[in-house]
Amino acid sequence: MAHPPQIRIPATYMRGGTSKGVFFVLDDLPDVARVPGAPRDRLLMRVIGSPDPYGKQTDGMGAATSSTSKTVILSRSTRPDHDVDYLFGQVSIDKAFVDWSGNCGNLSAAVGPFAISNGLIDPARVPRDGVAVVRIWQANIGKTIISHVPMTAGEVQETGDFELDGVTFPAAEVRLEFMDPAEEGEGGAMFPTGNLVDALEVPGVGTFRATMINSGIPTIFLEADALGFHGAELQDDVNGDAATLARLETIRAHGALRMGLIKSIADAAQRQHTPKVAWVSRPKAYVASSGKRIGVGDVDLLVRAMSMGKLHHAMMGTASVAIATAAAIPGTLVNLAAGGGARESVCFGHPSGTLRVGSQALEVDGQWKVTKAIMSRSARVLMQGRVHVPFAG
Repeated sequence: MAHPPQIRIPATYMRGGTSKGVFFVLDDLPDVARVPGAPRDRLLMRVIGSPDPYGKQTDGMGAATSSTSKTVILSRSTRPDHDVDYLFGQVSIDKAFVDWSGNCGNLSAAVGPFAISNGLIDPARVPRDGVAVVRIWQANIGKTIISHVPMTAGEVQETGDFELDGVTFPAAEVRLEFMDPAEEGEGGAMFPTGNLVDALEVPGVGTFRATMINSGIPTIFLEADALGFHGAELQDDVNGDAATLARLETIRAHGALRMGLIKSIADAAQRQHTPKVAWVSRPKAYVASSGKRIGVGDVDLLVRAMSMGKLHHAMMGTASVAIATAAAIPGTLVNLAAGGGARESVCFGHPSGTLRVGSQALEVDGQWKVTKAIMSRSARVLMQGRVHVPFAG
């Protein structure tokens, strides 16, 4: 029996923030994978090594975590005032599907550097030295991201002294602006239920106070103590407890239904990437996963978040946008955990350390509007060349 050879596709393996993913230029993909559909999904799953019933992704580029089972497709933008179109695919580890329902805020930091290095940006817009401003169209959610990429001697600067908790080594800082992150889109308004805090009833589990917000990524914020948590959990405190994970997934499914993101509870199984479930608490001292000591006075609040069914080792970039937005609006659970009142920035503690994020919010005719959320990340190329993949179309 004849077996076709593997195909070879130009690709770049990049870290962006606390995530890693395989980046492609759209025109480098096989013809059948240049458009949405089953062939594209099959290709990306095979690149990453999914579905893998062993949960290891040994036969692919993934590393068997939600932070590393990611793919990105970029192309020159045809939209006015944008440079590049950015499409993100979250690949399920053990199931045969790719979730296209949201963005990856961490990998957003790598989009500008990749686009510049791969000739997707008009050279006239890229300074030899200084900061290149890359205008990104986030195609999954229909939003604009402005990336500020440092340049040195005509090349993207990747090394530097910017430190990001959750990333071992320092690198160059990439500043991101998420424009109008909470404008109406899928799931409706910023607060899909119309309330800053709701009573979320979850049959068989309980009723919880919840802030359900659509900013950066749809997110359900809960109170840590209502879940039986202290708020300073690390991954091992949660991810080995099957009953706790099942309970959180049930809450996520009912929250998704309440937010209008799915039509039935059963639909949640095919939408693992969104919404996110997070819990908040007032500041308290703890030791981060790196051994770094976080004091009560180091943060405004603590936040823990689930990603693809597991507690995230740090914080998703898009969830950080949701945190920044909710913190800026008095009365949300995030704002209350941070001490209440008006604020334009917040420093929160996560399992790997701390992160400061900012948001500009204002109330107009009784409705809250956020013009942008701001955060800093870093990014660098880990490997570049061609990915080899068995693929027959």
